[in-house]
Amino acid sequence: MTIEEAQQAVDKWIKENGVRYFSELTNMACLAEEVGELARVMSRTYGDQSFKEGEKANLGEEMADVLWVLLCLANQTNVNLTEELRKSFDKKTIRDKERHKNNPKLK
Repeated sequence: MTIEEAQQAVDKWIKENGVRYFSELTNMACLAEEVGELARVMSRTYGDQSFKEGEKANLGEEMADVLWVLLCLANQTNVNLTEELRKSFDKKTIRDKERHKNNPKLK
């Protein structure tokens, strides 16, 4: 599935199953919440914290939840994420062309 197809699939699901999008501000709060849930799993999987009894490492599920809400926000604000990601690659390629190669911390 391409990013464009994912945006379309989310839009279709919202219209068929979700009644309507939450407001942009609500979805921004939802995005922050989902990122927090992802951070929790990351800290317990790769950091120093441990899972509580009954918790599980659902890393992929949490990443998908973050992506879902981000796709909702993109749809609501008429952002073409495919186009914006291409621009981001171009920007980073120009800006960081030598920076990472010359970073002794990465060697």
